[in-house]
Amino acid sequence: MALQIIIGLLLLIGIIILGKKLSKHKSLFPLMPFKYNFALRRDTFVETLRLLEQRNGKLIVETGTSRDGLKNTHGDGAATIVFGKWAQRHGGKVISVDISEDSLKGSQEGLNDENLNNVVTLELSDSIAFLENFDQKIDLLYLDSYDYSLHDEEIQRKSQEHHLKEFIAVEKNLHDDTIILIDDCDLPGGGKGKVVVEHMLKKDWVIVTNAYQILMVKKSSLKN
Repeated sequence: MALQIIIGLLLLIGIIILGKKLSKHKSLFPLMPFKYNFALRRDTFVETLRLLEQRNGKLIVETGTSRDGLKNTHGDGAATIVFGKWAQRHGGKVISVDISEDSLKGSQEGLNDENLNNVVTLELSDSIAFLENFDQKIDLLYLDSYDYSLHDEEIQRKSQEHHLKEFIAVEKNLHDDTIILIDDCDLPGGGKGKVVVEHMLKKDWVIVTNAYQILMVKKSSLKN
């Protein structure tokens, strides 16, 4: 009897430990295989793609490509692959722009592995210059360029200013139902989105989700 009690307690402890691990595993299944953990970005990815489908969006533009493909979903979110998978299922298209040849090379390897070249296009360019010359209407804009720093205030400032300039450059390509997602916001100094979010809030934009990522839409697009 004592042995059975001990075995039962061990099983219970194992179930509790497994439950805690699973609670920290933020999967995007069935869009992505269950093994990939998207951590702090999972919930905003889900909400963003739900809104995109609801608004019948098709064109996704991303600044700052997923340089590691699916190798670091917990750390960087692998958005290029995530958006590519969604576009492949919904007849959409993804354009990802990055100034780094090495980053694009890594992203391309990920696209090759996932057979996403038919829906994802990579562009080598400064994102601001690219957006200034872009001539299509954008349904989802994902701002994730100019690597942020946790400690260097000068890099923080430059990253924040860069994201504001991206928005200003692309504002002409946005429409009433455009969705904007900004990465790396819940960080020291306000993260990548601090300045651009402040700017957008003075216009017709509102925050839908304020977490590690900030999700925004036009106030006029919200139904009463």
